[in-house]
Amino acid sequence: MSASGTVEVDRANGRGRLRRVVGPILVLLALMWALEVLDVVLRGRLDSLGIVSRTPEGLIGIPLSPFLHGGFAHLMANTIPFVVLGLLVAWRTERSMWPVTLTIAVIGGFGVWLLGPGAAVTIGASGIIFGFFAYLITAGLLTRHWLDLLIAVAVLIVYGGLLAGVLPFAVGPGVSWLAHLMGALGGVVAAFAFADRSR
Repeated sequence: MSASGTVEVDRANGRGRLRRVVGPILVLLALMWALEVLDVVLRGRLDSLGIVSRTPEGLIGIPLSPFLHGGFAHLMANTIPFVVLGLLVAWRTERSMWPVTLTIAVIGGFGVWLLGPGAAVTIGASGIIFGFFAYLITAGLLTRHWLDLLIAVAVLIVYGGLLAGVLPFAVGPGVSWLAHLMGALGGVVAAFAFADRSR
């Protein structure tokens, strides 16, 4: 293969990797924002589709709740950490990004459904955010790869304050510490299942 052909292949591979890293985050984020716009049009009716603990109808909230938010302020607060941590997870997992996210959503959502207060409706992407956070920390410890360890340290420095969010006495009213804790648990499980320890 000629040098120019090699360059073209490298560029194509680079574009493919960029799509695999950025694509899932953009898709999920676009869905969150689209549903929040629709929720405004519907005057907040979509929010009732969140997780309602230990009720059959509340099970629909397990896949839906990460995409529903209690207003644009709630969504804005989740957008930046979701993008930052999500891109880091996607960068280090690539083709495992979807299984990692699904694992976090299912374990986190089912944990809230099983253990959460019965009268509450739990919505928001914070469980996924805590899952991404826990995944990156756990993956660094499991793989011992210098880059995963560097990412874990950086994430702890920048987002270490998230750890308080898993404590019931450290969150404000209307904030689900249980969703944070269960999402983080999902992230740990996902790291054991999908982190590449062969690196």
